[in-house]
Amino acid sequence: MPVKLIAVDMDGTFLNDTKEYDRKRFDGLYSKMKDRGIKFVVASGNQYYQLKSFYGEIQDEISYVAENGAFVVDAGEEVSSVSIPKSHVAAVTGEIARHDKLSTIVCGKESAYVLDDVTEEYFNMIQKFYRRLKRVESFDDIEDQVLKFALSCPAEDTDELKDFLGDILGEYVTPASSGHGSIDLIVPGHHKAKGIKELQERWNIKDAETMAFGDGGNDLEMLAHAEYSFAMENATDDVKQTAKYTAPHNNMSGVLEIIDQYFKGEGPFK
Repeated sequence: MPVKLIAVDMDGTFLNDTKEYDRKRFDGLYSKMKDRGIKFVVASGNQYYQLKSFYGEIQDEISYVAENGAFVVDAGEEVSSVSIPKSHVAAVTGEIARHDKLSTIVCGKESAYVLDDVTEEYFNMIQKFYRRLKRVESFDDIEDQVLKFALSCPAEDTDELKDFLGDILGEYVTPASSGHGSIDLIVPGHHKAKGIKELQERWNIKDAETMAFGDGGNDLEMLAHAEYSFAMENATDDVKQTAKYTAPHNNMSGVLEIIDQYFKGEGPFK
């Protein structure tokens, strides 16, 4: 069955470790996707505005499952978004504030937010990952639709803190790790796979016609869902166990290599 949808995670997957990709090679492959009616979807834990910035002239014609599935956009049109109630925001941020190993970013539809007492060094560092970022005196001051929470922590404590947060905040959010040192708190059930399903329904595309690539814990549901699922060579062990196939390392343009193989009828597509 031909592929009609290709979904890619960004960090550690589509992007190399310098946050770049082979744009010339991608442009050629994207032209082939368009000619064959294949939908290209960016499925990432990152902010929608940040994701768009990587795709230049085509940024408003492709689709996004942003914020780990909390914000789904098709060619500039919102398909769906979650809205975390203010009472839940207060409960979650209040609990996180009790733990000195955790730093919090509240991710809204219009911007991401940090407290105004964060250091200039920290603000400048995370600004590299958020095209829109604001300081607020209190998270209670946010007048925006809150989509999820992004936490940073010591890399060696990621798994332990993820399990701990699931135990104490499971009533409100589900922890998902995109890599050591990063934990997203998402609305239960609103992961990347759910966003992909919404786009499939919109376009009448079957699971068997879907290809997906990922490397981290927040890709597990998406990879379990897609017929042609690829774990990057640099992926975590649980991702490799979930995916059906392996793609070359993200620093070797692994995603583009597999898409190229698809068009040539090579590799797993023979």
